Amino acid sequence: MVEGLIGRKLGMTRIFNEAGEVVPVTVLEVGPCTVVQVKTVETDGYNAVQLGFAPKKLTKFNKPMRGHFLRAGLDHGFYILREFRVEDPSQFHPGQVLTLESLGVEKGLRVDVTGKSKGRGFTGAIKRWGFSRQPMSHGAKQVHRKPGSSGASTFPGRVIKGKKMPGHYGNETVTVKNLLVAEVVPEKNLLLVKGAVPGWPNGWVMVYFK
Repeated sequence: MVEGLIGRKLGMTRIFNEAGEVVPVTVLEVGPCTVVQVKTVETDGYNAVQLGFAPKKLTKFNKPMRGHFLRAGLDHGFYILREFRVEDPSQFHPGQVLTLESLGVEKGLRVDVTGKSKGRGFTGAIKRWGFSRQPMSHGAKQVHRKPGSSGASTFPGRVIKGKKMPGHYGNETVTVKNLLVAEVVPEKNLLLVKGAVPGWPNGWVMVYFK
């Protein structure tokens, strides 16, 4: 079995479980993914399959990438390619299509979801790190949302590396682990996982099965 599939985040909604309780879920469109390349220990040093998701016209690629897809016997390319480890690469071949149904993904399974968090640009220490603001009175003037002193006394007389300060926030690869699969809709390739997933609607995600 392949360790994961590629998908995209559609958004969030809620469902009701058997007890009538509200469950917040993130809707993911996972697969179908096509095997583009099979890698083995003999040829590449490790066992893995390269999967493609979201078809894209071959005319949109440069020559090396067109040849890569044509070598796999495909008449189109993909917007996103990712590799996933496998134990037995002989079970896979280029052009093979993998879906939630073919992998036997069911309700109750635990998954890890990797995506890119929303980019928030350059932000202050309060938004970026959760700092408290400074007093709004008692002589405080235009320093309410400033981080305050960042020095380290006479010795070493400098700001220590790694100090939490204003800077670029978000747009990082984030993995949320052990999310519960609340529902599977195989005919629509939908996976409903309990809780939040990094990224924005229509953002790419990688789903790893436990």
